[in-house]
Amino acid sequence: MLVDRGTLDGADATGIERALAETLTDVLRVEQVSADSHFFDDLGADSMVMAQFCARIRKRPNLPSVSIKDTYEHPTVRSLATALTPRSNAPAKQAPAPVEVAAPTGMRQYVLCGTLQVLILLGYASLAALAFEQGIEWISAGETLLDAYLRAALAGGAGFLGVCTLPILAKWVLIGRWRPQRIRIWSLAYVRFWTVKTLVTLSPLVLFAGSPLYVLYLRALGARIGRGVVVFSRHAPVCTDLLTIGDGTVIRKDTYLTCYRASGGWIQTGAVTLGRDVFVGEKAVLDIETSLGDGAQLGHASSLHAGQTVPGRERWHGSPAQPTAADYRGVEAGCGTVTTLRRATYTVLQLASLLLFYVPLAYGGVDWLFAEVPQFTALLGPETLAFTSWTFYGVALVTSLVLFFGSVLVGMLVVVTVPRVLNRAIKPDKVYPLYGIHYAVHRAIARLTNRKFLVEFLGDSSYIVGYLRGIGYRLAPVVQTGANFGKQVKHETPYLVSVGSGTVIADGLSIVNADFSSTSFRVARTSIGPRSFLGNDVVYPSQGRTGDNCLLATKVLVPIDGEVREGVGLLGSPSFEIPRTVERDSKFHHMATGDEQPRRLAAKNKHNALTIGWFLLSRWCYAFVLTMLGFWAANLYDSWGAMAITLFAALSLLFGVVYFALVERASTGFRGTRPTSCSIYQLDCWRRERFLKMTGHMHLALNGTPLKSVAWRLLGVRLGRRLFDDGCNMAEKDMVTIGDDCTLNAGSSIQCHSLEDFALKSDRITIGSGCTIGIGALVHYGVTMGDGAELAPDSFLMKGEEMPPHARWGGNPAREMRHDKVGAAVLTSRNSLSDSTLARWAGGETR
Repeated sequence: MLVDRGTLDGADATGIERALAETLTDVLRVEQVSADSHFFDDLGADSMVMAQFCARIRKRPNLPSVSIKDTYEHPTVRSLATALTPRSNAPAKQAPAPVEVAAPTGMRQYVLCGTLQVLILLGYASLAALAFEQGIEWISAGETLLDAYLRAALAGGAGFLGVCTLPILAKWVLIGRWRPQRIRIWSLAYVRFWTVKTLVTLSPLVLFAGSPLYVLYLRALGARIGRGVVVFSRHAPVCTDLLTIGDGTVIRKDTYLTCYRASGGWIQTGAVTLGRDVFVGEKAVLDIETSLGDGAQLGHASSLHAGQTVPGRERWHGSPAQPTAADYRGVEAGCGTVTTLRRATYTVLQLASLLLFYVPLAYGGVDWLFAEVPQFTALLGPETLAFTSWTFYGVALVTSLVLFFGSVLVGMLVVVTVPRVLNRAIKPDKVYPLYGIHYAVHRAIARLTNRKFLVEFLGDSSYIVGYLRGIGYRLAPVVQTGANFGKQVKHETPYLVSVGSGTVIADGLSIVNADFSSTSFRVARTSIGPRSFLGNDVVYPSQGRTGDNCLLATKVLVPIDGEVREGVGLLGSPSFEIPRTVERDSKFHHMATGDEQPRRLAAKNKHNALTIGWFLLSRWCYAFVLTMLGFWAANLYDSWGAMAITLFAALSLLFGVVYFALVERASTGFRGTRPTSCSIYQLDCWRRERFLKMTGHMHLALNGTPLKSVAWRLLGVRLGRRLFDDGCNMAEKDMVTIGDDCTLNAGSSIQCHSLEDFALKSDRITIGSGCTIGIGALVHYGVTMGDGAELAPDSFLMKGEEMPPHARWGGNPAREMRHDKVGAAVLTSRNSLSDSTLARWAGGETR
């Protein structure tokens, strides 16, 4: 019930107060509001209501712009009007500079680009298949077991060297040295860019992040990297000649420093410069033309927008980053110096384990199956035709059942036992040197216990609690809610994670309970307080200063200094306090308590158990079809050779797109998803959880190609023409509408739902033509972006927001930004170059 505190006092209220009060009255649908009524405590508004209020204020030309953050910092009409008065008296703000957008690409050029990309993918698959065929033939010629083993190791080494060398050769042949430039998307120059980007990011060396081998790979690609640098992020830099990293710098995982971005129909490349002894936190984003001076720090979940520079020895955090006193460097360089010999030894042992154990083991297992098991041998005989014999289907059925469910069971057994034994070698808070036995053990624990599949199929249910406790999480005493954890949770070590009773955690939690320097590391316990709620994509460090009963909003920057926050909500990056809950958000709380709660929980558990069963069935069916395709390719191998392997790769990719589109639609009974607001103990929520669990994963090779648009349409996205998608994630595809010529950057997310304190809320998202969503940015449900709008990297566009056409917003939460704060450095650096130079770099494309 909304509270009427009386009317505005006309003698005391300013014109801004009256306008704000009138607008708020309309949004709340009440007759009157008081100038001193608290938006959330007295009037019962929530962030969705205030987003609508801000949107209406922005549409009134006589009023200054208001952001969501303003309403939380000044939560009454009078205080908000007082804060806005200086803005209204200031000179009229300069209109945003027009964003230069490339003329729409013709359909002929668009189709030509897509055709070339498909041919390149097929060519790469054919080359890999040919190399695989030659390797198999050579290994099979071995006369003894030892001879076959040595041949397998040598062939595996040659294949690994070839796959790792190809991106380097392609970069130097197709590009040469990267320079600051613009490349028109869908042009022939873009095809060269995309080819190099795809090869660089899909290289198996990316899996060696955190190893000296990964740094050598980046140097071979042209990056200027000093001594003692450690890079944990698997988001490989693409325009590597524009990347400079000084000695002793540490870059944590999930960080983006790609040295390019896409906007308005162009690929823009630019420099990223990091000085000596720099620290870059987890899930940070560094846009082009950014830098950090010697000894500088950029915190977790923070970003530098184009043109930002962090002076030497300063600490910054937030999105966009700003100075802070918080120290994110959890451990200083210690334990002496990590010598070149130590790094080389660690690298050699990594390669030896791969080439002398895993490769021969894989080959030996396949060779044994086809040589010793009669059913497999029969499949390769000339008398057996694939898809026409019951033997073929029977063998494929049994093989897929054993491989799929056997790997799940064995995987769970290994995950709950082997890391626990290894963990005995690691002591909390003790500093160990990098690239030694303790470092190898720690990395093995992290790899084994962060199996995405196991968390994915048990998440969003009561059963995830048992699994997490099994791998080492300290969750006792458990208050089961049926949604304690989402289906995306990761950590550095599970044995130092504590989560309090009654806490609910949405998807995307990353627990940072290990600290690294350029020479050493240590692990430390991370504790999340009881009765709390954590939204999507939260990075929680071991130094986190939150206690009991806290709400941590989506993409919030968890504070690591100051007093321990309790009984409050935190929003934004840097974070600021908001109400822990409001009346509108608490209407479902009664369903999570009381005598009826056990019955509701039991019903949810039953539905979730069926969902897990359907999930396993859908994944096994996928494995079954792939097994049949594999046997068919094996049957064709004698006559087709490498072409059979290429055919298998192409059909597997095509089948995956079509199959998971069908699975997603079937999970809703082919009715699709729709806006909702319900308790987690209601059927609508359980059905949405089933849909989200059934969603497939788009292959990275489709990023930046027209094929991605085809896949999105199959999945239900209402999509315009010529979408450029460099790696965006969408959940409810059929609730998303995207106009023509839009640009979605790598790591961006369009999310039409949110779990909010025992409630699921969802609404549609509309993105107008010509819009750009920056790297790592998140668009929440109920959002509308006008034509030509641009959202800066790592921004959080909150639920219900309305971006005006051609507006440029950024930050967390996102708000309007001056044009000289978004991309100014890029345009300046470009304007200093001649059109002839740009034409040469961009393949003839100039603006």
